[in-house]
Amino acid sequence: QVQLVESGGGLVQPGGSLRLSCAASGSIFSRYVMGWYRQAPGNQRALVARIRSGGSTNYADSVKGRFTISRDDANNTLYLQMNSLKPEDTAVYYCNAGLGFVNYWGQGTQVTVSS
Repeated sequence: QVQLVESGGGLVQPGGSLRLSCAASGSIFSRYVMGWYRQAPGNQRALVARIRSGGSTNYADSVKGRFTISRDDANNTLYLQMNSLKPEDTAVYYCNAGLGFVNYWGQGTQVTVSS
């Protein structure tokens, strides 16, 4: 069992930055594929970025070059550094931990990009 708690969301102006964190409890954090997803009103939840246990990453095309995902396995924490934020980045951001057919989700944190 893994519990995930996101933090770091908020209101930011276009062009600004935010850093999201996801604290994980439970065992074997380092074995999980960790990811950030987001869901805007009226839209389906979609992958933003993913990082595997070996450190390889992949990103949605819309955030490449602006967002960076990282993980600290020693402290069971996942991060998402978001730079050059745009209004279309506004969404609830969710942390995900996956291992095989098992998936865990956090409760989400709101990110609003607006002037």
